[in-house]
Amino acid sequence: MLTCQKHRFSLPEDLHYLNTAYMSPLLRQVEAAGIAGIRRKRNPATIDAAAFFAESDRVRERFAALVNAPDPSRIALIPSASYGLATAAQNLPVPRCARIVVAGEQFPSNVYPWRRLAAERGAVVHTVPAPAGPERGRRWNERLLDAITPGTAIVALGHVHWTDGTRFDLERIGGRAREVGAALVVDGTQSVGALPFDVQALQPDALVCAGYKWLMGPYSLGVAYFGPRFDDGRPLEENWITRRGSEVFSGLVDYVDAYQPGAVRYDVGERSNFILVPMLRAALDQLADWGVAAIQDYGRRLSDDLIAEARTLGYAVEDAAWRSAHLVGLRLPPGRPRERLLAALAARHVVVSVRGEAIRVSAHVYNDEDDMQALLDALHAAAG
Repeated sequence: MLTCQKHRFSLPEDLHYLNTAYMSPLLRQVEAAGIAGIRRKRNPATIDAAAFFAESDRVRERFAALVNAPDPSRIALIPSASYGLATAAQNLPVPRCARIVVAGEQFPSNVYPWRRLAAERGAVVHTVPAPAGPERGRRWNERLLDAITPGTAIVALGHVHWTDGTRFDLERIGGRAREVGAALVVDGTQSVGALPFDVQALQPDALVCAGYKWLMGPYSLGVAYFGPRFDDGRPLEENWITRRGSEVFSGLVDYVDAYQPGAVRYDVGERSNFILVPMLRAALDQLADWGVAAIQDYGRRLSDDLIAEARTLGYAVEDAAWRSAHLVGLRLPPGRPRERLLAALAARHVVVSVRGEAIRVSAHVYNDEDDMQALLDALHAAAG
């Protein structure tokens, strides 16, 4: 059973940081890897040709293991979730009048590329809003399944909703997408690393993750899995390093059109970043050591009492069967001013996010019962 890991971070003692969904703090070893990368650039003579490939391949291997992807070459290094989603949008066929299904209030990076694609191809973005009332998560999933009709070309979702942690049943949704021939594109930024994700079981066509949240890595570096639909696709940019034979620097002027195997063709330019790549590798190493299932269990142990007491104060929280434990949305009781709660949180040095209509609480292994109690104290103070 995983215990509190606060000693591995450098957070201030008086800060109750419950906001990994905004940005994770750096692990001490991730910070050290970045500093070592900066120092390495002092003497470029130590950076040989192999260095452009070796650490990137380690990141592919670590991430493939994290999501149970059978082939690390299907992992691309990307600078952002939007880059990976734009890559998916560029390479998926969408007939005229086809439907692209998204969830209501989805993160903008997983909406804008589909809006552009629909405008260019004469397709339609079909948004499935969250229903009001009880059993919200179950009914939302049912509405998403109903929206995936034979005219659907793409289903683009998160594993959990970024505002409140509502969980989408990707096994059923993906199965329905495959029945009608639609591609399933998953933004795993708010789940992968804290909620188990199995590529072989869920069979997404693409899984895109920013690295600076639940993967515990640096900003401006992420990873993406691209399945067989993308084997012959066109990358957003034409890099030298993604071409076959690019390991031989003396032969780079012998231009070739063929790419490296798998999803390497979709790597961002300068993907070998000698500062950020070691940082992400160190973060993925630590996640593997903890185990994603253990991280989710730790979040559940922290959040169960919080949710029970918040409900007694009138807050609405998604049913346990339809939400994650690492990212929880508390929806304010009708008529209770949000400003009063925000003031109570600030007074106690509690950091959370407001997203949509939810107060988003996203605890991690650096949090403990004192952090949750400070949050509960703020909820009680705001209730008057």
